[in-house]
Amino acid sequence: SRFGREPWLQPYCDQTLESLPSQGVKSVDILCPGFSSDCLETLEEINMENRQVFFAAGGQRYEYIPALNADEQHMQFLETLVCQHLQGWLP
Repeated sequence: SRFGREPWLQPYCDQTLESLPSQGVKSVDILCPGFSSDCLETLEEINMENRQVFFAAGGQRYEYIPALNADEQHMQFLETLVCQHLQGWLP
């Protein structure tokens, strides 16, 4: 999601995905390593909007790899971590 006045890290994902099919790249696997859990940005912008951009440009396969919140073990780990850091804060 690009917003605000400051320039964002480039190249932009949507522009890159749009250019790949013309370079012979017809299949991509997409993940968002900066997100420990999926959110509106990953689910809508990355998984849906960018998928449409890639296919409209001639892409044939777009595989979105979900964030770690899709894994029960990861959620248990986060729960344990949060509980450890809350010790002494709550009665």
